[in-house]
Amino acid sequence: MFLPRSVALERLAYTLAAPALALTPNLSPDGPANIALLLPGVIGAGNMIHAATSRMPGSGQRIIRSLPFALAAGVDLAAVWTPGYGPAQTDLLLAGGWALLCGVLAPLSRTGRRGHRPAAVTQLPAAPAAPALTAAPPTPAEPVKAPLHPEDGATLYTRSARDLWERAGLPGGTLLVKAIPHPDTARDLTILLRAKDPGRPIRSLSAADVAAAFAVFEEEVVLAPVEQQKDGRQGGPGWLQAHITPDATARRTKTPTLEERWADKVAGPRGGAPGTELVGRIRDEARGVTFYRGRMVDETEVPRIDLAKVCRGLGIPADDSCQFVIIDGSEFLVSIFDTPPLSQTFPATRELLTPDEKGMYVCGYTTTGQPVKNMIYQHDKNAPCHGLILGVSRSGKTQYFALAMAAQSLGGGVSWLSTVRKDEKTSILGRYIDRQGSNALWMARSLRAAKALCEIRAEMPWPHDGQPHDFKPGDPRCPYAPLAVFADEFMTASKDEEYGEFIQTDADDLTVTGLKYGIGFVPAGQSPFAHDGFSSGMKANLRQNSRAVVFNMGNPSSTRKAVEGAMENPHDVPTIPARYSQQEGSVIERAMRGEADPETGVSTGGVAIIVLDNGRAVLMRSLYADFDTDLASIFPDEVVHLTDHEIAELDKRGLWFDWNEPERPGEFHPAPDDDGDDEGPRRRGDGGKPGGGKPGRKRREEVVSARQALEAIKTLVP
Repeated sequence: MFLPRSVALERLAYTLAAPALALTPNLSPDGPANIALLLPGVIGAGNMIHAATSRMPGSGQRIIRSLPFALAAGVDLAAVWTPGYGPAQTDLLLAGGWALLCGVLAPLSRTGRRGHRPAAVTQLPAAPAAPALTAAPPTPAEPVKAPLHPEDGATLYTRSARDLWERAGLPGGTLLVKAIPHPDTARDLTILLRAKDPGRPIRSLSAADVAAAFAVFEEEVVLAPVEQQKDGRQGGPGWLQAHITPDATARRTKTPTLEERWADKVAGPRGGAPGTELVGRIRDEARGVTFYRGRMVDETEVPRIDLAKVCRGLGIPADDSCQFVIIDGSEFLVSIFDTPPLSQTFPATRELLTPDEKGMYVCGYTTTGQPVKNMIYQHDKNAPCHGLILGVSRSGKTQYFALAMAAQSLGGGVSWLSTVRKDEKTSILGRYIDRQGSNALWMARSLRAAKALCEIRAEMPWPHDGQPHDFKPGDPRCPYAPLAVFADEFMTASKDEEYGEFIQTDADDLTVTGLKYGIGFVPAGQSPFAHDGFSSGMKANLRQNSRAVVFNMGNPSSTRKAVEGAMENPHDVPTIPARYSQQEGSVIERAMRGEADPETGVSTGGVAIIVLDNGRAVLMRSLYADFDTDLASIFPDEVVHLTDHEIAELDKRGLWFDWNEPERPGEFHPAPDDDGDDEGPRRRGDGGKPGGGKPGRKRREEVVSARQALEAIKTLVP
């Protein structure tokens, strides 16, 4: 029998150490020699415990190698505990038994070590002498196959994985270089593969091939490229690594982490935020909100967030009154509130509505509590601003009128308000502003007067040099105050049979020329489209020179359409539901029990979407102005009016009077002749003053041919 030299030497060491193990604890129990014997024993015992509790390959060999040291410590302690050499020389017998047992176990500790495998030696018998006859033809030697894996010191774990890989027929023409078990798992591992032919890429290997070789499911295998490392390991297309994770996949299915749930349920191609990754989760207990911050894996892409899908993927009830998203480039923030954050009200105060040096004032607050600002003039453009307010009835438009007019007045500006029909709130606002009226005729007169003011202000000399100049916001030398013309229900007024054409034409002109002379136009209604009175030029000017405010338009799709119509580059538009109501319990369970659904919740009146300068739509709750008490707390003590010079010039043009009067003869439509015939010659619509003419009630037919042109010329000849 072949016996390795190391085993013989180890047995000799045990034999020589046995007397020392018996004598040392009896001669000097507290001496350094005995402590030197106990210390390896303690280390060996610790190594045995670690190997027994670990699932790493080679644990059995570690236990066998550590067992002699642990037993030696036990024999030493027994010798110290017994008096003398013990009854019947027990210490000597234990030391001898220790040496004998360790000598028997010595060969077992080398069964997996390279270089200590017993070599198979076969004694061949001597060949008998044979008569020299004819020489037999030599048989061709069989080609010797090179081993797939030259002796590379692979572990038993790697060799076992290679056996499975070779049994599968070397899938994809690859060799298994190394197998690495995952800690704290029974079946998970990572295998390193390379092409069988050096210098060739791996082309046809799939996850199914790896799964079949190791008897796992295909979804439990992930293929990944191999990068070159500093230790000299190669990489590139000729290498591949496969992560085989049946245990981790089972755990991920049952109890996934937040990052794993996001990757599986949210960031997938069919998830609520495809192509994203979770940066972090932050909980704010004081505000009762949880923030999920994410970003695109590809930073050049823009997030496409479906908030309802994101909530369902995270296991959160989809409630549009408590979940909101903010997108900033390739990053985004999902806010999950415990209670609807926009259900509370924020009282309007004079401090919030007073414009700063840049003309900005606070008009509301976002879901995250940030103040949102609008403007009375554009500081960067050195010009006033227009405005656009949209929303259905009872959505909060008139409330916002109070905020905008108070800010205009606190900034030293003049406000005119016209509506199609009279109501309580607009009448109350009329007490704190320069002029207010409630019919289409009043709106037409206010727009006509504002347009005439452009001509008047263009000729007004400035006191410092006696020359007229364009309006400059905040310049104390300006001889006139900025004017904001508010037109509520503008879409309805622009379709009025009597004055709609005048309203639409003058409003269009005012949006083009008014900013040079400190005049802004602020229409309000339920649609920003051309068929409702907004020409393409008007909408372009309003879009570029205002921050549009869109309240609830009746349903999310209409709101989105209205916001996109007011934006140059539409982004993700927030949703404004009909009411803010948290979901309580299961709808299915209530239906099975026959119970009534809970109350409808809190109205979203006052909740609006404001389009900021960069085209980003922000959801906000506008400040609340209480019309039932007194608005004097948010307006200045004195009403701001036009200058005496402006009023005198308007009066010369016949445009400054009580605009609630009935239409004057020839003011907008042709005056009847002496015979009472209203088909006489047309007159200018401003009482004969230049620049105020309007077409009559009956439009001329469009001329599309030479014959029609001749007929039209004949009608002009008296």
